[in-house]
Formats: sequence, C-alpha cells, structure tokens
Amino acid sequence: MKRLTIVVAKTYTLTEQIINLETVNPIEFFGVNNNKFDILKKKFPLLKILSRGSLIKISGKPEDVESAKEKIKLIVDYLERNGNLSENYFSQILGDDDGLIDEKIVEDANNDILVFGQNGKIIRAKTKNQKLLVTSSDKNDILFAVGPAGTGKTYTAVALAVRALKNKVVKKIILTRPAVEAGESLGFLPGDLKEKIDPYLRPLYDALDDMIPADKLNYYMTNRVIEIAPLAYMRGRTLDNAFIILDEAQNTTELQIKMFLTRIGPSAKAVITGDMSQVDLPKNQQSGLVKAIKILRNIAGIGHIELDDEDVVRHRLVKQIIKAYDRANEINHPSERKNGHEVQG
Repeated sequence: MKRLTIVVAKTYTLTEQIINLETVNPIEFFGVNNNKFDILKKKFPLLKILSRGSLIKISGKPEDVESAKEKIKLIVDYLERNGNLSENYFSQILGDDDGLIDEKIVEDANNDILVFGQNGKIIRAKTKNQKLLVTSSDKNDILFAVGPAGTGKTYTAVALAVRALKNKVVKKIILTRPAVEAGESLGFLPGDLKEKIDPYLRPLYDALDDMIPADKLNYYMTNRVIEIAPLAYMRGRTLDNAFIILDEAQNTTELQIKMFLTRIGPSAKAVITGDMSQVDLPKNQQSGLVKAIKILRNIAGIGHIELDDEDVVRHRLVKQIIKAYDRANEINHPSERKNGHEVQG
C-alpha cells in the first residue's frame, strides 16, 4: 500500500505600510549612499522595504511590518529632536546588538530643541539662561527677559512663539516693538505703512525667516496668523489666543508698556524682552520697562529672567565688547549695576 504524504502549506496574510518622512531630513534618515537604509533592510530581511523620495513602503508579515514601523518611528522621533543621527545610534535604536529597542537613546535626546527651521536648522536653547527663559515661559503667562545684545532673547522668544503655533497652543503670533527713532509717527518716511515700519521690525522678520519656510511664512503673514506691527498699533485691541512678543521694551514709556500689558487676553502668552544698556528714549524720559519689572515682580504668573554676557551667542568678540563696556560703566558710574540688573526688587 502506498503511503499518502500530505504537505500542508502554511499561508501568511501580507500587509503593507507607507511611512512619510516629511518631518525629518531624508539624508539624515537614509544616510550617505543609503548606508543607514541598508542597515534597516538588513535588520528586517523578511520584509520588502522600498523608498521613494520621503516615502518608505514596507511589505510583509503584519507582525514584522509593525516591528519595523515602531523602530522607524523611534528613529524619526530622535531626528525630530536632534536633527542628526550617527550610524552607531541608528543601529542601536534598531537593536542590532540584542534585538531590543534602546529607547533610552531616544529619551535622552536633547529636550532643549524648540523647532526645526529652514534646511533642517535646529533652533534650540543653547545657554543656561536661555533654557531658563524657555522653562519660565512654559510656567508663566507673562515673562520679562532682559539682557545685553546677542544673548538670544528675541530669537528664543520667537522660537517659543513658533513652537506654540505649530503645536496649536495658540492661533496666532503677534510681534511688536516701539518705533522709537521715528517717534511712532513714521509719517515722514517714504513708502507705504509696511515700508515705513519694516526697518524697525527687521530683526523679527529675520528670526521668522530662519524658522518657517518662505511660502508658509507668506501665507501666515497674508492671513494675519503672524502679525508684525509697531507698538502704537496695539492700542485699543484685545490680544487673545496668541503668543505675543514685545521686543526692545526698554524703549517703551511707562504708559506704553502699561497699555501693552493690559491688552493681553485670557488665553494669551506674552514675552517682553529688553536691553537696559540700549535705551533710546530722550534723556528726560525713563524706560517703562524698569518700573514694570519692579512693580510686577511678585505677581504669580509673571516671570523674570535676566541674561548676561555668558549667554552671548553671536561672534566671540561680542562677549568681550559687552564686558569692556560694563567695566567702563562701572568706572564712570560705580553706583549703577550692569546690564539692567538694577531692576531687581
């Protein structure tokens, strides 16, 4: 009698996933000459993994596809925080050594990153006081940040505003500064209103240019999602559901800064920046920023951060220039404290 041999073919349901890498730099994910991508494919030899532009298509058994998807997500999370990833860390996140996902690598990613700007530029808090500025802004609805030129006050504040907009914490960004040089009238300058005020607001535009693609920034500006205007144009308004920055606040009068602070709505956040060593007001007029900080210091929900020459992130000589001027001021005015620190209590 012939023995009947029955072969049972086990079949698997195949699945397919497409992952979009639009939030990270594809070169950082795939590597030079696709060397990182090759590591990924070797890790999952039973899967068919293809790439096209910023898209990855994964085909295979559902459990293998899910495992690959989770590890790719960890890599993307790391790149979104750090902007770059070595081959060694890439392999460790995939778990090449022991088959385990090294989640600690991702957890230890730098939390100081605020946003990813143009061409993959990483915008982060770089110094101790810049990091304090970030944490204080998170804790308080109004924050005063004072310090000398080059300490990143305005730039960090704009990054916080862009982050809040991207995370849908606010619906719009309002950036303002006093146009002191033209007495806020601006009438004698050539051009339309935008052309008259742009020279005073240029630093705010420059920061935004670093952080938001040109087409999207133009859309935001056209639709008033991002608004840049001189301080005089804030009068009579209620600024709500917005992240508001008052820059160069050392050039506000007492009435102007009070007007600004009383415009803030119930669902808004505000950062007021200033440099007390660069007051451009007439000599007989006191900066409103000094008094505002003094009388509002003990109110819960209002934070105060002071940056100094150790926070300078411009050219290395800027720090030395600031120190030299501070020494000269101490010799000429020994009773005055430097960098506006006299605003303390």
